[in-house]
Amino acid sequence: MTNVEAVILAAGRGSRMRSGLAKALHELGGIPLVQHVVRTVNAAGLGKPWIVVGYQGDRIEEALEGAGHFVTQPELHGTGDAVAIALRHLAAETEHVLVLVADCPLLPPELLRDLVEQHLKSEAAATLVTTVMPDPTGYGRVVRNRDGTIAAIIEEREAAETVRAIREVNTGIGIWRVDGLAEVLDRLPWHGEERYLTEAVQLLIAGGATVDALVAPDPKRVMGINTRRELAEAESILRRLTLDRLFEAGVTIVDPDSTYVDAEVEVGADTVIYPMTFLRGRTKIGRECHIGPMATIVSSRLGDGVTVTQSVVEQSVLAANVHVGPFSHLRAGTYLDRDVYIGNFVELKNTRVGVGTKAGHHSYLGDATIGSRVNIGAGTVVVNYDGRTKHPTFIGNEAFIGCNANLVAPVEIGPGAYVAAGSTVTQNVPADALAIARPRQENKPGWAKARRSRPDGSSVGR
Repeated sequence: MTNVEAVILAAGRGSRMRSGLAKALHELGGIPLVQHVVRTVNAAGLGKPWIVVGYQGDRIEEALEGAGHFVTQPELHGTGDAVAIALRHLAAETEHVLVLVADCPLLPPELLRDLVEQHLKSEAAATLVTTVMPDPTGYGRVVRNRDGTIAAIIEEREAAETVRAIREVNTGIGIWRVDGLAEVLDRLPWHGEERYLTEAVQLLIAGGATVDALVAPDPKRVMGINTRRELAEAESILRRLTLDRLFEAGVTIVDPDSTYVDAEVEVGADTVIYPMTFLRGRTKIGRECHIGPMATIVSSRLGDGVTVTQSVVEQSVLAANVHVGPFSHLRAGTYLDRDVYIGNFVELKNTRVGVGTKAGHHSYLGDATIGSRVNIGAGTVVVNYDGRTKHPTFIGNEAFIGCNANLVAPVEIGPGAYVAAGSTVTQNVPADALAIARPRQENKPGWAKARRSRPDGSSVGR
């Protein structure tokens, strides 16, 4: 489709969102609204779109990471002005421009393909996407001629009662012949400080051109998002579409109503997702895993056969057959090799753990490299922060760290070494050595009995 270019309008503030954030940047399914539209354009085979930005344009460009060609609308003078600016940047041989809006994120790619195909086969100056809504409040109504072509798009505020009764509405999406559109854009009337693209329809028709339409069968897929309520409605729709995709991929979701999965998440076949689970960001989960209940996985990669229950995993990598939880927290930079066992109330951060290592209870492991088949006793703390700098800890293969040990970084525990329970280790421990770093126990015979015998209960025998 080399003679068709896609333009996404993403310059507006979105005042009805009641937000300091540009509407195009509000997230749906874990990614910005405008990114959904870009993905749809790509999936439809239309290449890299042109994106008209204005309010917080630098943030939109940063969020999209080069996924489009960016054009700036210096003053927010409406959709007509935005398209006029975009046309100046298109190649001279561009014959058709597909105009989309950043706040319509649920568009299916096949709808765009059908739209372009219908338009290229016709003689229409423009082909608009319309839909029939049960409640068309807030949308421009589509008035048709007897032959089915479009006679006018009338905004609700200007519509008579008979027109308001029409349930077919304009979605703001359409494909236009560039030569005809460029000619009428300069003649769009001003409404205060804005010019609207929809009024190009009347100008084209008045000049004898035909404007056609493609009716989207599902109004929910072409809904525009203007308010927080509509954003929540779209989130519900997208979540169901995402879960349907996982069902088709062979994933078991025990309770879809309490399972939340972002748009970019991938899950392998025969994985079971239990209730109250959140899979967010660019998470990728392997086959035959058990995730949840009450698990949160954020932008992490999990291998086959992993179990995560009632725990949080963020920006981490878990190899095959790892077990995490309940009530543990894997923070950014954690890597767990295969067969690692992380039990309850264990926190890891920026830590690499080798094959078969176990940390069963109540420990903090930060900025550490831990070898294979290491035992981490309950209450172990890697003391990695001195108030200014984070320091590393290294634990060799098959080391044994006793309960309630403090490893004060920087420190190295050699392979096969033992750290006695209750030790505070501040020096390196050689391989196969035993480190005991605690005061020697002293027993005072009869001390407790003597204390109990005093009338005032005061201490004796100090």
